[in-house]
Order: sequence, then C-alpha cells, then structure tokens
Amino acid sequence: MVQTTTNLPEPVEDDAAAVRHWLGRIAERYDADARRRLAAAGELLLECHGNALLDTGESAVRHRLATADVLFGLRMDADTLCAALLQGCAGRDAAGADRLTETFGPALVRMTEDLARIEHLTRVEYVAEGGKRAARNRQEREENLRRMLLGIGADVRVVLVVLAERVHLLRRSKVLPPERRHEIAADTRRVYAPLANRLGVWQLKWELEDLSLRAAEPETYMRIAKALAERRNERQDYIARVLSVLRKELAAAGIEAEVTGRPKHIYSIWRKMQRKGVDIDQIFDLRAVRVLVDDVPACYSALGVVHGLWAHIPSEFDDYIATPKGNNYQSLHTAVVGPEDKPLEVQIRTHGMHRHAEYGVAAHWAYKEAKGHDPDFQHRVVSMRQWLEHAGDADQGEETTPPPNGELTPANVYVLTPQAKVVELPRGATPLDFAYAIHSEIGHRCRGARVDGRMVPLTYQLKSGETVEILTQKNAQPSRDWLSAHHGYLATARARNRVRQWFKQQDFDRHLAEGRTALERELSRLGIDSSPHWDKLAERFNLKTGEDLLAAVGRGDLAAGQVARKAGEPRADRREPPDELPAPRATPPARERSARSEVVVAGVGDLMTHMAACCRPVPYDKLVGYVSVGRGVIVHRRNCREILKLSADERERLVDVSWAEQPAETGYPVGVELSAADRRGLLRDISSALADADADVLGSDTRTDANNDTAHMRFTIAVTDSAHLERIIARLKQLPDVLDVRRAQ
Repeated sequence: MVQTTTNLPEPVEDDAAAVRHWLGRIAERYDADARRRLAAAGELLLECHGNALLDTGESAVRHRLATADVLFGLRMDADTLCAALLQGCAGRDAAGADRLTETFGPALVRMTEDLARIEHLTRVEYVAEGGKRAARNRQEREENLRRMLLGIGADVRVVLVVLAERVHLLRRSKVLPPERRHEIAADTRRVYAPLANRLGVWQLKWELEDLSLRAAEPETYMRIAKALAERRNERQDYIARVLSVLRKELAAAGIEAEVTGRPKHIYSIWRKMQRKGVDIDQIFDLRAVRVLVDDVPACYSALGVVHGLWAHIPSEFDDYIATPKGNNYQSLHTAVVGPEDKPLEVQIRTHGMHRHAEYGVAAHWAYKEAKGHDPDFQHRVVSMRQWLEHAGDADQGEETTPPPNGELTPANVYVLTPQAKVVELPRGATPLDFAYAIHSEIGHRCRGARVDGRMVPLTYQLKSGETVEILTQKNAQPSRDWLSAHHGYLATARARNRVRQWFKQQDFDRHLAEGRTALERELSRLGIDSSPHWDKLAERFNLKTGEDLLAAVGRGDLAAGQVARKAGEPRADRREPPDELPAPRATPPARERSARSEVVVAGVGDLMTHMAACCRPVPYDKLVGYVSVGRGVIVHRRNCREILKLSADERERLVDVSWAEQPAETGYPVGVELSAADRRGLLRDISSALADADADVLGSDTRTDANNDTAHMRFTIAVTDSAHLERIIARLKQLPDVLDVRRAQ
C-alpha cells in the first residue's frame, strides 16, 4: 500500500509556522546560499497566496509546501524546490517579476512562467465522446498533452514539479467528491503516470498509479492490498534478503554482476490480473530482481546460479536473447520459488541490453504505449532520463545540478487552438505555419493572428502552451513574400509547399484556359472534331490528364498545331478495313523536304534553313520561317518575340514551315529559366534533376537577389523534342523551394 513520508508538521499549524518547520527539517542537506533562496521563496509564498484555500480543503501555502517536499524526497536541487514554492507568483505585476529575477535569477523565473502556462493548460476539459474514432482522438489528444508538458520549457525540472504536484493532489483527493476524484484519477492514468514512466522517475510513477487506482476503485485497491498479506516494507525487506543471497552466490561463481530489485506495486499487479484474466495467486512477479552482467555467456551462467539456488517454474521462462522481441528487446526472464516459498521473478541481461531497453527503441514507454515517436522527441526524452539518473545517483549530501540548456531544448512547440486542440509544430514556427497546419484554406485566407488574446505579427515565433487564433478574410490570397526565407513568414516545409501549390494552381488555370482556346481554334481551322477525348490524347504525349495537355499548350510547351494533328489522326484500334483500296495519293509538289534541315518549307525545295538562336525551336514547336538575304530561311517559333516585332513589310517575307515527319534524333538547344528560394544544395539538386531527365547542360548563368533571398538561373540544355522539354520542366518544378520554371522566351 502507498505510504507517505513528509517533513511537514502534523497536526496542521498556521502557514507561517508550517513554512518555518519545513525549512528547518530540510536545511541540513543544502548549503548557506541554497538555504537563503529557500527562505526567500517561503516568504514570497506566504505573500502571494495568503489565506487562499483549495477545493481539497488545505491552504495554497500547504499545497505548495507539500509539492516541494515530494521533490525533496527525490533529492532535487534548491532551485527546483523554489520553483514549486513560487508557482503562481510569477507575472502578477512588473515589480514582482523584477523582484523574482533579482532574488532567484532569470532561469528560475522562466521555470515559474512555464509552470504558470502548464497550470493554465491542465485546466482544459475534454468533451466526452463515444466510439472507436473518439477513443483514437482522445488518445491523440492525451499524447499531444504529454508531449506539450515535455515541450513547454527546456528545463526538465519543470515537469518534475508538475508530477510532484499531481502526487500530492492524489494524496488529498479522498476528501473530494467522487466525480472529481475519478476525473483526477483518469487524467493521472492517461497523462501523468505515462509521463513519469517516460522520464524514468519510478518513485513518482508507482505512487501516481497506485494512488489513481485507490481514488478510482478503492474496493479493488484494498482487496489486492489485503491479498498481499504483508506490508510494502516487509516485501522490500524480502527483496533485500534475496539480493544479499544472490550477490554472494554470483560472486562465488566468479560472475561480476549488478543486482537490483523492487517489489511490484499494486497498480502493476492489478493491470497484470486484468490482462491475463487471473487471480493474484497466479501472478509470479510480485517480487522482481534484475541482474546485469558484462556479456551473453555471463547471462546464461547467472541463470544457472539462479536455478541452482531456487526451483524454477517452467511455464514462466522466456529467452529473449536467443529470440528477441520485435523491437529488439533482449533479456532472460525466469520465475522461481524463492525463499519462504514465495514466487520471485528474475530478469538477466547485459549492460548493453539494459541501455537499449531503457533508452533505445525498446524503451519501456515506447512499446508499452505503442506509439511511434519521432527521433528528435525520443532523443529529448532520453536526455532527460539520463540527466535524472545522474541526479538520482548523487551522494547523500550532494545537491543535484541544473540540466544543460542545449541538450534538453525541445525541437518542437505545442500550441492550442481556441477549441483546446493541441497542434505540434517545429521550433520557430509562426502563426502562418499554424494556420496551414489547421487547413490550407485557412492559411491562404490568413490576414492576422491573436496569441493568448493579443495581436501579433505573422512572423511571430510561437511558444509552447500559447493559444493561437487565426483571423481570415474571405477574398484574401497568399503573398509571394511568404515564400521568402528573409522575411520569416514560414518555417515549415508543409506551409511553403501549400503556398507554392496555390501559385502554381493559379498559373495552371490561366494556362488551361489559354490552351483550350488555342487548340479549339486550331482544330476548327483544320476541320477536325473540336471535342476530342483529351485524356486519351494526353497519353500520346506522356501526360496524365487532358487538363495537363491543355495547360502544356497554354504554356507553350506543346504546339497547338502538333496536338491538333495528333487529334486528327485515326487511332489504330478504331480503324475499320476499307471496302476497297484507296487510290494512291500523290506527293504534294509544293512541300519538299530540305536536304539540310529537319523542317519542311512550304512551296520551296532544297532551300537552306537555320534554327533561330533567339527562340531555339525544338520538335513540334509551332514554326514560321523568315526568308533572309544570303542565309536562306531562318526558322523561328511562332510566338518568338523577334517575329512579333516585325514590321508589316517584313512580315511579307514570312513563309510556312513545319517539322518533317521524322526529325533527327539529336539534341536541340533550348533555354530554361528557373526561380527558387536560395538555399544550400540548390544547384546540386537542379543538376541531379537534369541528369535524371537525360538533359545535357550546354551553358548556365546564375544570379542571387539578396533582398529576398531568391536565386534566378538560366540554363541552356539539349532536348530531343518539346515533350522531352516538358518532362524536364515538370521534374524541376517538383524540387523543394523552386518557385517557377519556364521556357526562356
């Protein structure tokens, strides 16, 4: 059963006397400076809370003292105890904040501020829901709340204060109404006990779980406690005797081993009874011992010593070394009939296996809670646990030291929607990132934000525990400034990609309309059915949908005439055998193929042609020829700027030009312009994309705009035809941070 040790006076004295009594009881462990800070915290505690009473019937002063006393039992440093005493005293007024900073320093003030935010967040009431989906949603909220409690501050001691306060609340919960008591017990089981488990604070975890079971199901708790037929201290004495015998026998066998043990707590016994559907007399690990050795052979040697000392229970042996669990957990588990004919569980593993079980992917909390934790979050939890283990290993008279700032700094922040939903974002995220995390349309229409009720700029960096409200306008649209890293509007790749997609979609819609108009006009001119099956036609150009085909025409990536001619060609699977052979078709005399070109000049044979350097046509661009003096026909794209600038007299020298039926399988030089947010590795990614698309780079030019951190590049590449060029442009557009890619005009 749960037994409480305390340094607080009983019976209850007045608060000032209780503070003095407690300070006197704990003074021996701390130096003069620490005692001075604790005394100053006690004075401020009395000033801040006065005669305030809590719903448990005790004063706020006594509640804070009891929380600090739990932390004293964990051998925490004076600053942690001061933070527990000063909880609720920060931020009352500017003078009070200055006084706290001057007396205790900025680090402790930050701890009290973090505790104030957590106190606000833990008041959030979750709406009861039903069904499997509601259960999944509840589990997700609880997981986010645990993550948020770990992410509020960079100092793990803040979380310890929260857990210690929860322990004392449960100790006092028996005076509360049943409904409130059950609510506290449920929150403890779902949020606070798993949090203590992750941090490896076993003393708090066991007490939180036992107290929550006692609060929620007092009859069950008492039945199990009585069935144990012994006090917890007696079980601890039993374990101590077992450890003494086992250490002696292992040493006699020449096995270097670290042997530890503990009696199983009541909640854990209850859980195993529930899971296995058995009574308490069929639970064999009420008392457990762990043996750590140097290597695998020593594990089996130690197992032999254990089985030589006590008779083992065959059905309770598991060799997870020979057959590891799915998460690579390794250990030997056996149950024996120990001294006094009492069942005893023994776990044997190497030190490496133990580290993996405690800190690796096999960590107890990782597989017990069946959650997929990201590496950054797990690394932070492991760092916290390692620091706490070091703090717990301090000598009897040694005070723990604060954890390092950088190692425990969380990689993410956890903020709330106005409906109290927790949203996880990377550190440095802004309200605009938050808006896009909620929904893309909210991000697109975002025009302002309130954080904890006050207006903030969209570049404000969010902090864990803040409540964010997004202000939108119906007709608002994203700004291209949002994509500039220099302006600091967006920190998440998700949000940047949503903004880029929005701009690409706007261009896509425009190109789609222009392409549809151009194709319908060309189909009408050629007398072809104006309603072909665009999706089927798109497949012939290696495009996914008909809309992609129309947009490609609108962008100029495909020539309208080229697509129209394909639309007019009969498909092989649609042809019907003719009733009679068609008459031989005469070769049109007006269209002769030039021996020196891959293009056909209407009405002229054997005429010299040159591809224009200004627009660099590629196969199946829409063409026009300009009859020059001394150089033959200069072949341009029809939308070439040089052609559009010709005067009326010069336009008389234009002739129709088309691609020959079989263009040469050579590379055609073409210019591609690209704009992107400047970043490290950008040119490497572009070069790799071009290589993957089988594009030879003939030349390049790059310039960077320092005002908005944007890179502008122009490449001359060799392509086989316009479809090849379109594939290259599409591949470049998929690269991260690329804003726009187009064919050079």
